[in-house]
Amino acid sequence: MTRHAKFLKRSVALGAVALAALSLQTGTAGAAGEPTPSSSTPGTKVVGGVPAAQGEFPFMVRLSMGCGGALYRPDIVLTAAHCVDGSGNNTSITATAGVVDLQSSSAIKVKSTKVLQAPGYNGSGKDWALIKLARPVTNLPTLPVTTDGRYDSGDFTVAGWGATREGGGQQRYLRKATVPFVDTPTCQRAYGSAYIPGEEICAGIMSTGGVDTCQGDSGGPMFRKDNNGAWIQVGITSWGDGCARPGKPGVYTRVSTFAKAIATAADQLRR
Repeated sequence: MTRHAKFLKRSVALGAVALAALSLQTGTAGAAGEPTPSSSTPGTKVVGGVPAAQGEFPFMVRLSMGCGGALYRPDIVLTAAHCVDGSGNNTSITATAGVVDLQSSSAIKVKSTKVLQAPGYNGSGKDWALIKLARPVTNLPTLPVTTDGRYDSGDFTVAGWGATREGGGQQRYLRKATVPFVDTPTCQRAYGSAYIPGEEICAGIMSTGGVDTCQGDSGGPMFRKDNNGAWIQVGITSWGDGCARPGKPGVYTRVSTFAKAIATAADQLRR
C-alpha cells in the first residue's frame, strides 16, 4: 500500500477549506485568556497540548489553504511542499501572522506572490516549500533553521491551528505541545519503507501516544532551543498514521538536510 493510501498528510484538503473555516473555535475568552470551548469543540487542546500565549511564537504563520508555516525571512514563509500546488506565480494564498487568535483585529494579513515547491518533490520526502509574500512582515522575528544535525534530537515544540483530535475541526486559537525525538530504528519499525531517514525525523510518545500534530498543522515548524537559548527550526510538520496514536509518531521534514537548498530557493524567489 502506498504512503498516500495508508498515511495522511497533515494539511486540510483543499476542497474542505471552507468547511474548516466554518469550524474554527468561536468560544469566548475565559479569565486566563483561554477560549471557552463551544458546543462543537472536539477538545480544548492541540492533541495533548495547551493554548499558546500571545507573542510566545511570533514567527508562526497560518496559511489560507489550511496549513501552517513560519517566517523564514520577513517576506518568505517556510511550509510543506504538499501544502502547495507546484511552483510559480501565485496570488491566491493569504498568510496570517502576529496573533494567536485568527479572528483578532490585530492580525497581519499578506497575500502571496510566488511559490517555490521543493525541486523533485513527488509526494514522498522533500516535503518543503517557500511562499513569497507581497510585502515583508518587518515587525515580527523570523525563525532560523538548523543547518546541521546537532539539534535533531531531544524534546521539540510543535504549534499550529490544526485539529485537537483525529478527525476534529480546525482551531481559532494557536496551540502548542512538546514531543520527544523518536530514533530512526524505532520510526522505521513504525512505518517501514514509507519513512525516509535522511529526509525525515520522527517525534512523539511511542508508548501511549496522546501528543501530536494533526490535520491542519501541516507545514508548521517543529523547533527547540539552540545552545544560546534561542528557538531554531528542526522540522516541518508532514505526515503520520492518524493523530497521536500509540506507536505511530508524527513525521517531520528534516530541515537540516535541506537547509542549503532552502536558502538557495529563498534567494531565487527574491530575484
